[in-house]
Amino acid sequence: MIPRGAIYLVSGITDMRKSIDGLSLIVADVLEMDPLSSAWFIFCNRGKDKIKILFWDTNGFWLYYRRLEKGRFKWPKPTASGHIHISTQQLNLLLCKRAIKQ
Repeated sequence: MIPRGAIYLVSGITDMRKSIDGLSLIVADVLEMDPLSSAWFIFCNRGKDKIKILFWDTNGFWLYYRRLEKGRFKWPKPTASGHIHISTQQLNLLLCKRAIKQ
């Protein structure tokens, strides 16, 4: 699926036990953004080896989950706004390129 709206990395660490409801609360309460918009919100765990992507599509949420067996995602430190806007190309690099070995 190709993003229709903006793509945001949620900077810092997210508890990966959170599901759709918990992640959408982060979007609404912490980022002060609308989880029902066409934007994609990408979360990463402390170990930087798991990400979740949350977005709304027509009448329900999608939640993608990716776990790396080796390596880590390069993830930004927390920002004042709590998020970083990225392009579709940057998302593809994040998801398709090999993870950084650390």
